[in-house]
Amino acid sequence: MTLKAQITEDMKAAMRAKDSERLGTIRLLTAAMKQKEVDERVELDDAMVVAIVDKLIKQRKDSIEAFTKADRMDLADKESAELKVLQAYLPARLSADEVAAEVKAIVAELGASGPGDMGKVMGVVKTRLAGKADMGQVSAAVKAALNP
Repeated sequence: MTLKAQITEDMKAAMRAKDSERLGTIRLLTAAMKQKEVDERVELDDAMVVAIVDKLIKQRKDSIEAFTKADRMDLADKESAELKVLQAYLPARLSADEVAAEVKAIVAELGASGPGDMGKVMGVVKTRLAGKADMGQVSAAVKAALNP
């Protein structure tokens, strides 16, 4: 079953269970998926759905941080609940050690030697680790690998 089909099934299950918080979050996700399909005239595959989920998760984390700074814990709690629902659709993430090992392998494969090669390395890393790792963590690993 594709990730898109799984999300649709989860939406139906949330409707049957009358779980309004979960249903609202899943509807938000399906709306983002439909928007991407309409805008780019494509059929979404699992990698594209994971990218959308990643984007929504990043938005939730930013919102939680902003609401916490503004002392609006009610809104931060709502965003945290949405974050938990969205994280269920991400594949298992690589650990920091696994990310560092993967980055070192790619750096060696490309023959990259310094900070000037960061763009070239990041292009390859993004395609290989998309959805498998947090890109902020990946970027830090690439910087560490390229700076002796």
